[in-house]
Amino acid sequence: MEGKTTTLLLLLFTLLLTTSLSKDLCHKDDKNTLLKIKKAMNDPYTIISWDPKDDCCTWYAVECGNASINHRVTSLDISNDDVSAQIPPEVGDLPYLEYLIFHKLPNLTGEIPPTITKLKYLRYLWLSWNNLSGPVPELLSQLKNLEYINLSFNKLSGSIPGSLSLLPKLEFLELSRNKLTGSIPESFGSFKGVVYALYLSHNQLSGSIPKSLGNLDINQIDLSRNKLEGDASMLFGAKKTTQHIDLSRNMFQFNISKVKVAKTVNFLDLNHNSLTGSIPVQWTQLDLQTFNVSYNRLCGRIPQGGDLQRFDAYAYLHNKCLCDAPLQSCK
Repeated sequence: MEGKTTTLLLLLFTLLLTTSLSKDLCHKDDKNTLLKIKKAMNDPYTIISWDPKDDCCTWYAVECGNASINHRVTSLDISNDDVSAQIPPEVGDLPYLEYLIFHKLPNLTGEIPPTITKLKYLRYLWLSWNNLSGPVPELLSQLKNLEYINLSFNKLSGSIPGSLSLLPKLEFLELSRNKLTGSIPESFGSFKGVVYALYLSHNQLSGSIPKSLGNLDINQIDLSRNKLEGDASMLFGAKKTTQHIDLSRNMFQFNISKVKVAKTVNFLDLNHNSLTGSIPVQWTQLDLQTFNVSYNRLCGRIPQGGDLQRFDAYAYLHNKCLCDAPLQSCK
């Protein structure tokens, strides 16, 4: 009986000791930085519960790493709040941060602070649906671990930094719904990483797209609603693995008659351009969920078969002389 009591007491002591040691895993520097961020953002409702007495690794919107990095803060996600502030420069003082998310903060204004370049472990930068202005920072190219960049739905202006192509691990680049101008950088045809998705829609980009973009096998590409012109046929290719292509509402001019589209494509929107030629028979082999070639200068018979007749006349209207189902029969 005495032996069992001793064992029980030892277990209890170990439990209490473990609890005591793990009570506050948060690194004091990270806690101080987070509290500065909270103050700089005027104590937003989302993180109002942050209490200096508590372990910051347990705070809402914060995640910490394991013991191998001394439980340093690795993720900060402040989203869906009506906070009126700018991105605090102190975010650069969270040296082990891998995920930085400021999302759907309509009153978050100002520029992306240059201190962000101190975040050498940053993998995921999501600053969308805010009210940020200024340029896309050229200095982002210094963050060699970045895999995901989403700066969409802001008021960013200026040109797209060609240096983003130097990011060796970049897979996803989303810059849609801003006020970006200039051309698509020539260097985007030689990304150091394997880019899975490139979204540049709803900007004011102009000029021709680099021929070198044809070297890439991008799964999803959206260049819609810009002022781009010239040839975009290099984006297609039967041997590619592309699924989503949206070039709509630009000023592209090329003949689609011999354009072969990868069989993996299920979203193909080319409406409101100046495309010529006829729709290739090869396109009947596609498993299409979305398709639109309206408002172009296409001519000839619409190939019968496959998914092309699944779409109503709206997908083909306002061309030069397209005919056959779902339009009127060819004469």
